[in-house]
Amino acid sequence: MMYYIESASMDPYFNLALEQYVFDRLDRRHEYFMLWRNRESVIVGRHQNTAAEINGAYVREHAISVVRRLSGGGAVYHDPGNVNFTFIVNAGDLGAFDFASFCGPVVAALARLGVKAEINGRNDMTIQGRKFSGNAQYCKQGRIMHHGTILYDLDLGAAAKALTPPEDKLESKGLKSVRSRIANVKSHMPGNASVEDFIVALRESMFQEYQLVAYELSPAELEGVKALRDGVYVTWDWNYGASPAYSIVKERRVEGCGKLEIRMNVDRGVIRDIAFFGDYFGNEDSSGLAALLRGLRPERESLVPVLAKVALGEYFYGLDADRFMDILLE
Repeated sequence: MMYYIESASMDPYFNLALEQYVFDRLDRRHEYFMLWRNRESVIVGRHQNTAAEINGAYVREHAISVVRRLSGGGAVYHDPGNVNFTFIVNAGDLGAFDFASFCGPVVAALARLGVKAEINGRNDMTIQGRKFSGNAQYCKQGRIMHHGTILYDLDLGAAAKALTPPEDKLESKGLKSVRSRIANVKSHMPGNASVEDFIVALRESMFQEYQLVAYELSPAELEGVKALRDGVYVTWDWNYGASPAYSIVKERRVEGCGKLEIRMNVDRGVIRDIAFFGDYFGNEDSSGLAALLRGLRPERESLVPVLAKVALGEYFYGLDADRFMDILLE
């Protein structure tokens, strides 16, 4: 059975905590589909350097929330004109980071509403070549969380300003997200439907597609979401974290993987510290890989035996050990 959950809150900290709570705590015998919206906020990918992705001055001046999500991928801007959807399902026969299986039903729902959309690129949906939806996934213990945006009536100007850091902001000139040409669905919808009207129509379409059953969280479950919100999602450590200066910075965009930034301190010919940032996807926390690499020499002879025992694709989907070493050692 697939349950439907719609959040009545526009608090981004609460909504990201709600996703995780549903993923971690609700009955795994069932699957879940969610619709939710946020107030003005920037949602950054799990592996990104937050400071490199936002215009800090603009974000502070306009009281825009900054929240890190569980999944990889790039930073996105939310406001009430953006509709977010989430699938939480058992992996079953789905391949790793299979975006089409989850984007397809949304494309079909839009078609029933008179909008011709397409799945395009690594994790996007487009209308006439312009992106209106970015998608990301988080996978753990045979369970998949797939979530995406639907830009219905987003303030595109505010999005551009919030996601454009000054060029001289970071001494490292860290890798920034590539901003795609984007468009709102509303400009392609028949009539002049409000975002609320669109949500009703989308919800009805998805109920027909999946025979959804409405689910309402109990008071105890809501308290669990609030505890996760307050204990994790509002904290500076989760949303920004420490981003110390590193003596060596490697930046590459890898086809099929995404952007990868490697920051490394090498002292007396040995890797003393190393950290990874980017909009790549991966199921494992890269800090585990960093721990394996500390103390090694930045040479193939030293790295190969260690990496041979590592499923590198679990950290950086679409990247193999040889290409990883090329980036690390070039």
